[in-house]
Amino acid sequence: MIPELLRSLAPEVLAALVRRYGDFEACEDAVQEALLAASQQWPASGIPDHPKGWLITTASRRRIEQWRSETARQRREEAVVLASPPEPEPVGVDDTLTLLLLCCHPSLTQPSQVALTLRAVGGLTTAEIARAFLVPEAAIGQRISRAKQKLRGERLTRDGGPERLAAVLQVLYLIYTEGHTASSGDALNRVELTTEAIRLVRRLRAELPDDGEVTGLLALMLLTEARRPARASSSGALVPLADQDRTRWNRPFIEEGIALITDALSTAPVGPYQLQAAIAAVHAEAPTAGETDWAQILTLYDLLRVVAPGPMVTVNRVVAFAQVNGPEAGLAELADVGLKENHRVEAVRAHLLEQAGDFAGARAAYLAAAQRTLSLPEQSYLQSRAAKLEP
Repeated sequence: MIPELLRSLAPEVLAALVRRYGDFEACEDAVQEALLAASQQWPASGIPDHPKGWLITTASRRRIEQWRSETARQRREEAVVLASPPEPEPVGVDDTLTLLLLCCHPSLTQPSQVALTLRAVGGLTTAEIARAFLVPEAAIGQRISRAKQKLRGERLTRDGGPERLAAVLQVLYLIYTEGHTASSGDALNRVELTTEAIRLVRRLRAELPDDGEVTGLLALMLLTEARRPARASSSGALVPLADQDRTRWNRPFIEEGIALITDALSTAPVGPYQLQAAIAAVHAEAPTAGETDWAQILTLYDLLRVVAPGPMVTVNRVVAFAQVNGPEAGLAELADVGLKENHRVEAVRAHLLEQAGDFAGARAAYLAAAQRTLSLPEQSYLQSRAAKLEP
């Protein structure tokens, strides 16, 4: 109870301090100290009547203590700011979206905006962010550190243009992706992250109802989340899309997602999130895996590859290409894909080799994929596929 409450309040508390004091890095340190104090005191004393206000006041005191340890010149310059801590926000006000926009400051590059926001708002670890970006953990750590340094002394606001919105959408997408398929650990998914990502994009759409990409992202999340109840067996084992019990899919999410993407595609310029949502909608509309319209999906991936090219888009397109043209043709396409050490590439290769009748090659590829993922459910699934192909 308390850890979940603290996690949900942390972004709002940080936003309140940054808006008041303006130094992102120092405010983040103060908030972390307040969260630590709460985790130690609340189990014994009970949760305060206004936990957000308690955290803001405590973090503000920590921030003031930090200032008091600085030089006399700095203390004089900041005397007015130190006069009083920020007032707690009114009950019911959610500052999480505000912090999303604050983190996407125009002085930062988009990769830095995304990495910093994932850390500050999404609560992802540096290692999780690194896996989402497919880059070394040390590089992400440096990126976050440089971003904090860049924001030092900046007075942040919610203002921003298309580039800032694009960064926010990417952040929400990556938070959802990490929650939908956890990149490490023994859990297949992290529902708290997918729930938070959907909640935030709903809030964003409430402010920008005519933005096609905001609507597309919400539709994509809903259509993907609709499949979550069927993605794991009763024992927690991963169940691939083709084998899922579609009666367990969340029909209200599917209906809402299809309605959203249908409206967006007919009223707004087409973007990558809308195309991904359209692909998810084709899957959702198929009564069975065998009735999936793979030709339509391939056409959508061809468009997506033009609008937003990338290695993972190419890998996913290979799956659709193989469904339409056969596994051998898919393997030929896969040979040109980068990310040779990525477990997703090896898993697709294994599946296509198995379909093509090369069981020895498929078994080796499944085992290679299992070695390259840190997700225990994925490891178990890939190893079980390899075991079924033992001579």
